[in-house]
Amino acid sequence: MRPLALSELLLTELQRVETDGAALPPLNRRLYLSLRGAILAGRITAGVQLPSTRDLARDLELSRNTVMSAINQLTAEGYLTARQGSGTFVSETLPELGPLSPARGRKAAQTAAQDGSPRELSQRGHLLTAQSGSADYEVQPFAPGEIDFAEFPIQLWQKLQAKYWRSLDRDLLDYGQEGGYMPLRAAIAAYLSLSRSVRVTLEQVLITSGTQQSLDLAARLLTDHGDEAWVENPCYWGARKALQAAGLKLKPIDVDGEGMAPSATDWQQGRPRLIYVTPSHQYPLGHVMSLQRRRALLQFAAQQRCWIFEDDYDSEFRFGGRPFASLQGLDDHAQVLYSGTFSKVMYPGIRLGYLVVPTDLLPAFNTGLYDLYRPGQLMLQAALTDFITEGHLNTLIRRLRVAYQARRDELARRIQRCLGERVQISGQESGLHLCLLFRDEDRVDDEAIARAADAQGMTVRPLSRYYLGTPQQRGLILGYAYVPTERVPPWAQKLCQLIRGQLPD
Repeated sequence: MRPLALSELLLTELQRVETDGAALPPLNRRLYLSLRGAILAGRITAGVQLPSTRDLARDLELSRNTVMSAINQLTAEGYLTARQGSGTFVSETLPELGPLSPARGRKAAQTAAQDGSPRELSQRGHLLTAQSGSADYEVQPFAPGEIDFAEFPIQLWQKLQAKYWRSLDRDLLDYGQEGGYMPLRAAIAAYLSLSRSVRVTLEQVLITSGTQQSLDLAARLLTDHGDEAWVENPCYWGARKALQAAGLKLKPIDVDGEGMAPSATDWQQGRPRLIYVTPSHQYPLGHVMSLQRRRALLQFAAQQRCWIFEDDYDSEFRFGGRPFASLQGLDDHAQVLYSGTFSKVMYPGIRLGYLVVPTDLLPAFNTGLYDLYRPGQLMLQAALTDFITEGHLNTLIRRLRVAYQARRDELARRIQRCLGERVQISGQESGLHLCLLFRDEDRVDDEAIARAADAQGMTVRPLSRYYLGTPQQRGLILGYAYVPTERVPPWAQKLCQLIRGQLPD
């Protein structure tokens, strides 16, 4: 084990002793107290080797005798152990305290830091952390939004990445300036133009770390604190939190079978600065926004000079029904910002997405993206470019679409067979999840079902948690992408039995 570099830590501790207002003890005593305190607080953990007294003296600009005096005292008291020919180490057992562990050290440090009154978050911090949008276990049967990593061509992906690491193009080691890796932006523009009818040039494509960052960037550059933002109700929790973090006032707009459904009053009196929608597959209900509703929303945005943020969530996985072009593709007034991600078709940890920006906003968005986030991962972007241009992405999407459709069909069939008319299944035509809606008269506690499912190794999300204000419906969000087709029947049976136990007779 290499000796631990302690100079910065000990210099900080020594300075703290010097500025605490008390009479200063001798230097060797101050060093002793600093090193002993760091050990007790767990900042230097059991078994760690210390630098030599010569190195410590040089780094701390102290005499070697001063350092040796402190080290010898700590060794005599049992805090340190000297091993002949090896060096000096933090003891595994401290005097009168028993075994020293990192967890115990952290707890001691936390206790020492408290002054009797809890440290308060800001109002925004309380709002953002009051309810977690993620589950304790993301990758479990029926966790919505998860995909099957087993379908991803790992070896091919490793080969594509290795090619660029071997080439060692130093430009790919820099930050991602000017919106990202230009060949990737061109590949995405071509892909979106053909697959989603997006009106786009390569200059309009910005590479981000995903939809969350794209939405955060749009909110920061296009809205001011206190502006109103329309969001679907129920709404994707990640979007809601990003907009709240930007200081926006959220106005929930109900969703019906045709998507976001503003009331007559909303159309006449609404003055939003930003509208967030998932028109291709509303999350979480799964509805597709109708063409009539799309045109009405675009007309409203043009009249009010407000922006529409289109989250084209899991649009790649459409299994039936009439396909719709993107909302951006219908926009004649350049009021729509279009966002997508590769996390749902490749793997979540890739953390690469894209934002299509109106041409007149490009200088500001390029500057904002670079100054706020310092994007990078150009090696990864280069490999992704090849993955797209060589046809691997389309091949993967076709394979996933077949696999996910089989899982969706099996899950829906099992639910209908078990629960019948006691539930309504929403959102079957596309996406990665189903939404089970309970009848109003049953008054089912979807939160209780979610907790019971979690206790049995399943992750389902209660629909009520996605509403702003009083929930209008109760239900469950069930992801089917992660469950292999052959495992759907036993897990579906387990879940259906659990639900039936919660339904009134």
